[in-house]
Amino acid sequence: MGSKTDELILKTAKEIVVKFIEVGNISPTSFHDHFRNIYNTIEKSVLESAQKEDSSKKSK
Repeated sequence: MGSKTDELILKTAKEIVVKFIEVGNISPTSFHDHFRNIYNTIEKSVLESAQKEDSSKKSK
């Protein structure tokens, strides 16, 4: 993954966690664990999407 993709994943994860904190679903004390899980979920989704895109380009 490129640095732009990594930056977008980080920004997206941060925005999601901030929203969860704002609505009270995540407390600032549990930020670390939730942030890591959210970041990893987004990263996994991006990687899977990129792999699917690559495989569809190869089959054409």
